[in-house]
Amino acid sequence: MGLLRIMLPPKLQLLAVLTFGVAVLFLENQIQKLEESRGKLERAIARHEVREIEQRHTIDSPRQDATLDEDDDVVIIYNRVPKTASTSFTNIAYDLCAKNKYHVLHINTTKNNPVMSLQDQVRFVKNVTSWKEMKPGFYHGHISYLDFAKFGVKKKPIYINVIRDPIERLVSYYYFLRFGDDYRPGLRRRKQGDKKTFDECVAAGGSDCAPEKLWLQIPFFCGHSSECWNVGSRWALEQAKYNLINEYFLVGVTEELEDFIMLLEATLPRFFRGATELYRTGKKSHLRKTTEKKLPTKETIAKLQLSEIWKMENEFYEFALEQFQFVRAHAVREKDGELYILAQNFFYEKIYPKSN
Repeated sequence: MGLLRIMLPPKLQLLAVLTFGVAVLFLENQIQKLEESRGKLERAIARHEVREIEQRHTIDSPRQDATLDEDDDVVIIYNRVPKTASTSFTNIAYDLCAKNKYHVLHINTTKNNPVMSLQDQVRFVKNVTSWKEMKPGFYHGHISYLDFAKFGVKKKPIYINVIRDPIERLVSYYYFLRFGDDYRPGLRRRKQGDKKTFDECVAAGGSDCAPEKLWLQIPFFCGHSSECWNVGSRWALEQAKYNLINEYFLVGVTEELEDFIMLLEATLPRFFRGATELYRTGKKSHLRKTTEKKLPTKETIAKLQLSEIWKMENEFYEFALEQFQFVRAHAVREKDGELYILAQNFFYEKIYPKSN
């Protein structure tokens, strides 16, 4: 461009700059259209695969009774929070599904919106509960908690989840939007080209690192009520805690993911048999790391920790961590630096009336 300024008159220089700008906008628009087309193609392929599976089930078992075996009539929903090692954990489910004979289904919402419309809630509940060909099923996606009891469902799905230190999660998401990860390195990310570090963003008061961006794990557990998404709502925090205790089978933490997997294998072997060994010694196809991530300074962390939003999200994280560690303490024992699942510690006696 420096050479152009020397050789061309001002009007032609301006025209050249405008032409270049239009070309850049045109290319970005084409890239966006390609990404949208890819999304449509992926959804079409997914629908085709579903139809093939349904047809295969119909052909293979035409006389199958409508009633499923109790072990097969199970659905797990993992309403995964972004940047909590959710892809790493989900890939373990994909690696095991053929061997353990269950289906894995990705719930992909438009623009990754975690809140479903009321009509989509009805459709989803109907799919999950009545889609026998997909049972046993492991559903996963970035959606907030949905109370199946509101829809008159008798047998609710099993909810599981993983959460993470709120600042660490936000930092990971910040760099992910700019540099992506090693899972799909060629994919263009929304903020690609922005080289500003997280520290610089916080110092400048940027929107992508604002305390409001911490408000995510609470609403994911709170659910589909409007108050859940009211940033800083104390009611939402208490509802999230209630749901975690009463509606979730197990909630782990990113920092102790292996222990979470071990507990799932011990309690839900129909899905997770072999998961611990795979996590420890497998080909690590499940692992995923954000690239170009720079840890924030103590000053940046201290500034975020002044926020009431951080205090609430951190309170929820500490609550979940304490609950997980309580469950683990009553389920495992440590020996020589390794954790072992406890054997059955209860039995039945004084059974009356006595059989002859």
